[in-house]
Amino acid sequence: MKIAIIGLGLIGGSLAMSIRRHTDHTVFGYDIDPEVMLRAKAVEAIHDELTDELLPGCDIVLVSLFPQLCADWITDHADRFGKGALVIDCAGVKRCVFDQAAPLAQTRGWTYIGGHPMAGREFSGFAAARANLFENASMILCPPPEASIEAREAAKAFFLEMGFKLVRFCTPEAHDQMIAYTSQLAHIVSGAYVKNPLSAQHKGFSAGSFLDMTRVARMNEVMWTELFLENKDLLLPALDDLIMRLNEYRDALAGGDPGKLLPVLREGRIAKEALD
Repeated sequence: MKIAIIGLGLIGGSLAMSIRRHTDHTVFGYDIDPEVMLRAKAVEAIHDELTDELLPGCDIVLVSLFPQLCADWITDHADRFGKGALVIDCAGVKRCVFDQAAPLAQTRGWTYIGGHPMAGREFSGFAAARANLFENASMILCPPPEASIEAREAAKAFFLEMGFKLVRFCTPEAHDQMIAYTSQLAHIVSGAYVKNPLSAQHKGFSAGSFLDMTRVARMNEVMWTELFLENKDLLLPALDDLIMRLNEYRDALAGGDPGKLLPVLREGRIAKEALD
């Protein structure tokens, strides 16, 4: 197949490298940065640059940009995708892209599916891309109701072929609610935690807990600002819930009563063990 990838940052670049490593598909890539294009060709992450002439012949189009840019790019190219093409965005939130892209696909003969590769690093850009980024990772797919079984199965087979361990289907709403908790809230916690003045003195006093808590604080704040605001209706309740639970710990600690603190700690341990 011929695969187009728009945006060769961490995710788009890693998608290209993974496809090249695991499949025989032809990969065409495009990035607004000429230097990224040169590097992508030099390391053979892509076979060639994607052009307007090549786009209609691509079987799968992966759009790996910020959410609104994904929606804008798909909208601008809605009449250029080939009949039967599968167009999948890889933005970190789904509803805002889905609501704009899905209606376009219905009238133009190609299929849109929202997607989100559940993998990443604390670094961004093509220089951080890795061919093994998605190994043992899951891929979330959010097809519209009208997407055919054949299109869904084709998308699933494609991502499994390129190294993903699991493909899960859900609605855009379900995706955004879970991501608010599993990803976005974790980034907020990490960013808030590392602002403590004691962080500057951590060397020699920190081990795995500190590293785990602070890793994702090294975020692309421009991208995450958009992700947070696009999903604020679901992120705010998750944040409020966390604040409520932190106050439970604070109140139990401030009271100095082991009989009140111990149950709060036990509940956390039991909740974690239930996940194992």
